[in-house]
Amino acid sequence: MAITLPFATLDSLDPRGKRVLVRVDLNVPVQNGQVSDQTRIERIVPTIRELADKGGRVILLSHFDRPKGKVVPDLSLQPIATALATALGRPVSFVHDCVGDEVEAATRSLTDGEVLLLENTRFQPGEEKNDPDMAAALARLGDVYVNDAFSAAHRAHASTAGVATHLPSFGGRLMEAELEALYAALENPERPVGAIIGGSKISTKLQLLENMLEKVDMLAIGGAMANTFLAAQGLNVGKSLKEEDMFETARRIMDEAKARNCDLVLPVDVVVASDFMAGAPTRVVPVTAIPDGWMALDVGPDTVKLLNGKLTSLKTLVWNGPLGVFELPPFDEGTNAVAQEAGRLTAAGALKTVAGGGDTVSALRHAGTLHEMTYVSTAGGAFLEWLEGKVLPGLTAISTTLERTLPI
Repeated sequence: MAITLPFATLDSLDPRGKRVLVRVDLNVPVQNGQVSDQTRIERIVPTIRELADKGGRVILLSHFDRPKGKVVPDLSLQPIATALATALGRPVSFVHDCVGDEVEAATRSLTDGEVLLLENTRFQPGEEKNDPDMAAALARLGDVYVNDAFSAAHRAHASTAGVATHLPSFGGRLMEAELEALYAALENPERPVGAIIGGSKISTKLQLLENMLEKVDMLAIGGAMANTFLAAQGLNVGKSLKEEDMFETARRIMDEAKARNCDLVLPVDVVVASDFMAGAPTRVVPVTAIPDGWMALDVGPDTVKLLNGKLTSLKTLVWNGPLGVFELPPFDEGTNAVAQEAGRLTAAGALKTVAGGGDTVSALRHAGTLHEMTYVSTAGGAFLEWLEGKVLPGLTAISTTLERTLPI
């Protein structure tokens, strides 16, 4: 199947002897000076290793947390260099800035195959402003630019967008994998294609829902967001979280789904509790019988059965957001059960599942199905904005349009 990726890949780059400036995402969780989740580090290893093995002089750029243009010692990337070196199986040197004469000298002293990590780009006030001077200063550090941080592609920053205007630019292997998965799921999917969208508020996922209606054959809505749809139909949802100012929007989405012949699936039963706390008394009730003073915190077993039945008819599934408050048992059971069925079907080759978003990744890991999915994006906000149909500045900046034939 032919897919048009909007950038040149590493297949068209000979990095030998070149200073390769690589934007990665090392914004990883750190506890007591140690990286507590290696996922994002593991995802960038293939690009770094390939460039270094081919003789590239690899210079890594990344942000870490939100220092807001100031040097915050606790937000230095230096401790992460150790974890990265372990993952790569080769030394990673470090310099305590990301622009300037000292940094430029360090990049020019590199030899083929060496890897250098620069300090947190957000220590510089020009980073988040996409300051032209900072972009030019970054460009002086390299001969070519590779963006392997799809997770930061929705940010128009100096290290994600500005620098690409100065250098020959390419997408790294992780950027390539993210786009291939998203194109296969939404731009040219094997049908029928469905989406599971969870979350607390319609207002934060309105563009996502509207974009999904144009692309999928089945749209299942879970989480507290579903309460607003139920209440918009005149159902009593007790003291469940809902958005009364979004009732009309919810009704419009339901009407649009009907007009597009999109199967909009809402919960038919829910797990309710009188209080949002561990150990609180719970009941399973139909959505037509939610008691006053109780709140819906998970989908019920009939809804799980309904959703799992829908999954068997799909060829492609996009998942963003849990179906309930999965962090607090027993309100994780609905998400777990549907995730496990999606994982089973995917592992069996009957379904292609592309999932993403911070809570989604955590929920799938909690359900034990993270590695059964076809592709799980760690991109967070960028993944969500792609699903919403938005333009991603970091992607636009490296775009050249390259036709590739991919066996998907």
